Amino acid sequence: VALPRYELYVYNTVVYLGMLWYFFFLPANVNRKTFKSSVTPGWYYFGRRMDTADFEWVMWFSTYRDHILFALSGHVIFAKICSMLAPQHRSLMYMCYGTLAVLVTMGWTYTTLILSHCVLLYSISLVKLRWLCFLAGLTTLSTFKMEPFISWQAGFVTGDFELRSVLFYGGCGFTIMRCMSFALENCEKKEGNYSILELLKYNFYLPFFFFGPIMTFDKFYAQANKADLTRKEGAIWNISLQGLVHLGAILTVDILFHFLYILSIPTDMKLLKHMSDWAVVGLAYCNLVYDWVKAAVLFGVINTVSRLDHLDPPQPPKCITMLYVFSETHFDRGINDWLCKYVYNYLGGKHDTVWDEAIATLCTFGITVLWLGPCQVVFIWAFFNCFGLNFELWTSKFICMEPFASLEMAMSPAMSRRIRAVFNTFNFWTIVLYNVIALNSLEFTKLVAKRLLLKGFPITTITVFIVTYCLVQLIKERERRQALINDPDPQYISTVISTKSNI
Repeated sequence: VALPRYELYVYNTVVYLGMLWYFFFLPANVNRKTFKSSVTPGWYYFGRRMDTADFEWVMWFSTYRDHILFALSGHVIFAKICSMLAPQHRSLMYMCYGTLAVLVTMGWTYTTLILSHCVLLYSISLVKLRWLCFLAGLTTLSTFKMEPFISWQAGFVTGDFELRSVLFYGGCGFTIMRCMSFALENCEKKEGNYSILELLKYNFYLPFFFFGPIMTFDKFYAQANKADLTRKEGAIWNISLQGLVHLGAILTVDILFHFLYILSIPTDMKLLKHMSDWAVVGLAYCNLVYDWVKAAVLFGVINTVSRLDHLDPPQPPKCITMLYVFSETHFDRGINDWLCKYVYNYLGGKHDTVWDEAIATLCTFGITVLWLGPCQVVFIWAFFNCFGLNFELWTSKFICMEPFASLEMAMSPAMSRRIRAVFNTFNFWTIVLYNVIALNSLEFTKLVAKRLLLKGFPITTITVFIVTYCLVQLIKERERRQALINDPDPQYISTVISTKSNI
């Protein structure tokens, strides 16, 4: 239901003032000993230094920018030639180019290691037993998370360069997940089996090989073997526009890294203790926003290339600013789609019973822990997010009981939305705190929670929650308008908003 226009104006004003207030309190002094390793010379003509605490961003857009650009540009040119000369064999040509690129970059022994994993999991997929495919895949994945298997397999990589370990773990990890997707889809195939050539085409598609995202095999197979390569009107313009948007995002982040040192500051606990409560809380939120931007840009660049190959890759993750429910919280939509298809939805069914939901979430986060690498921080992150996802279901069922259901029916739709937004506000900050654990450190998360809930109470706590409440209302309004565009049926819109608000 729509709220009065003047009320939405107030919400917008409060949110923008809150953002300006945060940037006013954020320290700009980077002349600290603890920043020497992460803040390096940047724009010398402006006297600004650059925050380089994020190795992944620096790797993509500074250190190895030319190498990555050369490899992706070569793929685009090669793919275009193949699409023109032999469109029916283009997926085979993609595989040849990808295999050659891996061979030149990582050596023949590493390529042999990847092929051995593909052959192993392909052989197991011929049995067509889901549990055996999962067991084999997860066991294989675990060999990249524990000694002495890691060191032994890492020895297959020839050469000594800085990107060696990143490419090794990325290529091997995503290979196992792709092979599992292939094996599980082969189990669902009623007649015959997919050939091993289809698995190799799927795995050695270069744009996805080292860094993802993951497309499930059924989608890749259907799109890569599509005979009709005609595009919709304006498709090339949309792809070009998408590329320009990502370029703009890269330049914006580069500028911000010269003025806002949001990645280096959380590593200096002494500095954090002298910062205001508002600045510490805002810093935690900005770190999550940055991680979303990074994921959107990195996957977006690869997705732009794959769209030129007539593929429809996984969409970028939903912005953390737009999240107030755990069920939509993820930073890698490819992995999220993989887990939902093969684990969460498969075990959880309609997700309408507490027991089925508990089993589905436990298994989903169990595999996620293995994917990320078992350690204390990952276990804590997985526990809280698993609890949050289940707590949403418990709460939604609880408020549907009497007398709460009758009380809500007696309210006006606008008042119901306002009350739900209050609960969504608490959910928003639990999502922020739970995910700061994985992105920063446990110590930083404890400090943020202490400043937000204890030391900052009541002024900071109430102020932050008022700003967040206004933000949640703006998110709900955006969802309402988007639902109106997608389907103008008021009943449909009411159902969508109500479902997402059940916390």
